[in-house]
Amino acid sequence: MQDAPPSPDAPVADAAGDNWVDRYAPAFARPYLRLSRADRPIGTWLLLLPCWWGLALAILYDQSPRWFDLWILIGTGIGAFLMRGAGCTWNDITDRDIDAQVARTRSRPIPSGQVTVEAAIAWMVIQALLAALILFTFNRAAIGLGFLSLLLVAVYPYAKRFTWWPQVFLGLAFNWGALLVWTAHAGVLNSPAILLYGAGIAWTLFYDTIYAHQDTEDDALIGVKSTARLFGDTSPQWLRRFLMATVGLMGLAVVFSAMPNATILALVIALAGPWAMGWHMAWQLRGLDINNPSKMLQLFRANRDTGMIPLFFFAAALLA
Repeated sequence: MQDAPPSPDAPVADAAGDNWVDRYAPAFARPYLRLSRADRPIGTWLLLLPCWWGLALAILYDQSPRWFDLWILIGTGIGAFLMRGAGCTWNDITDRDIDAQVARTRSRPIPSGQVTVEAAIAWMVIQALLAALILFTFNRAAIGLGFLSLLLVAVYPYAKRFTWWPQVFLGLAFNWGALLVWTAHAGVLNSPAILLYGAGIAWTLFYDTIYAHQDTEDDALIGVKSTARLFGDTSPQWLRRFLMATVGLMGLAVVFSAMPNATILALVIALAGPWAMGWHMAWQLRGLDINNPSKMLQLFRANRDTGMIPLFFFAAALLA
């Protein structure tokens, strides 16, 4: 006899015990919200924060804030939740056989039998269509960038099968919002946005290598590639390089954003953002223990605060 599928009340293994989905969501909705990682909001923050960086630096660049920027701020917040959910659903559809073999992921809704593949596809389409409604309120250039991002989202789940650097593909996808939101504000894509995009990719390599160290043993058994497996005991040295690349590229993005029109005071305040972000990343390195999965998950989750730090300085620079 086959075991009965887990009930809708069975939580995902790596979700926080007091998350709102397990506590408050209706029973019928919980498997779908877990499929979207709504019980683990860190991913939404990591997708959203580069969007807000891009908006802040775009305004610093042209010194032309407008009321529509408020909608960009709110719309990207909703859109990040929806597109992160759609992307995670797609990831779980493609990885369902792999997830069933990894201790941390076998409790996810598809491998645990709580949601069928067909239902997951329908849920993914619903989330993507709702996100598209937000995207269509932006200018044509931003809409075009939004559709281009779907290629990266589609490819990412397969990257771990053919490259030791799947975190690069995650970085390309997760930081695309910096380009899109800059364009939504400015109507064109300027060079500081590309530098900011590079900084976000380096940051993703930093935090997702930390995250991947939770699964290195299982990944080795089933042949899944990652930077954590590639770097092994040399991970701290690589993470320092990613830290320096993040701070350096973001610093250049700030300089080129401020140079045309911002004041010297605004430039100094904005530059304090990547500097302070770097110190927070250095704090993570001091607590690094690649053989302690719970510690690695704790450090990974700390990156919401890491990404918020420069945003506060960018916002202050806009008021200078």
